[in-house]
Amino acid sequence: MINGKKVCVVMPAYNAEKTLQKTYDEIPKDIVDEVILTDDASKDKTVHVAEQLGIKTFVHTENKGYGGNQKTCYQEALNHGADIVIMLHPDYQYTPKLITPMASMIAEGIFDSVIGSRILGNKAMMGGMPFYKYASNRFLTLTENAIIQQKLSEYHTGYRAFSRKVLETIPMLENSDDFVFDNQMLCQTLYFGFDVGEVSCPALYFDDASSISFSRSVTYGIGVMETSLKYAMAKRGIGHFNIFNPNGKKLSTTTTSTQ
Repeated sequence: MINGKKVCVVMPAYNAEKTLQKTYDEIPKDIVDEVILTDDASKDKTVHVAEQLGIKTFVHTENKGYGGNQKTCYQEALNHGADIVIMLHPDYQYTPKLITPMASMIAEGIFDSVIGSRILGNKAMMGGMPFYKYASNRFLTLTENAIIQQKLSEYHTGYRAFSRKVLETIPMLENSDDFVFDNQMLCQTLYFGFDVGEVSCPALYFDDASSISFSRSVTYGIGVMETSLKYAMAKRGIGHFNIFNPNGKKLSTTTTSTQ
């Protein structure tokens, strides 16, 4: 807890048995009140490891996709009374040691959302990011900044923190269940007027870290461009899209448990 605000870490998991404990062990328990894992029908022992660690675990009987899994994560965080939610992948690609500064920036009212940027500080390539991913990240980010008139160093990190107000406001359930969910969610946060901050985040690329194929990356890139254009059109009043509709489908805001 920071400044009286409940801090919850959510981990969207798929086949993360080899890296889950290492990730969990580095979560700062002095400020994190709750850790929630949602398993997207893993084929390994992710659920067993999570339960052995005492992590509150929710299991999908069928794979709902990268975005679908995150929707469950955020919903369960709200259900459990979280004021600040940090989304951390259990594959140990992002260091949990940044949870405290990211949560603090929200708890202190400086930002409504904070992302861990792999681009700030030139850590991406040093951590092993493949050149084609770095190049596509830079191209997509520069293009997206130009289209939606923002100045983020990247839009594609999977490490992010949100205030409860953000999660209750954006029409998250209108988003894709695929990888472009991350980009849509960040664009929604900006579209609805929330302040987004960034911290430099080293990232590691290794065999057990999650990744997507080249073909899926191309699909993701197309989705990013589509989201950016919809954002720009909606801002100019020349298009109406569900993902930027203030009356679109949102997460339930009812707290069902505080245990």
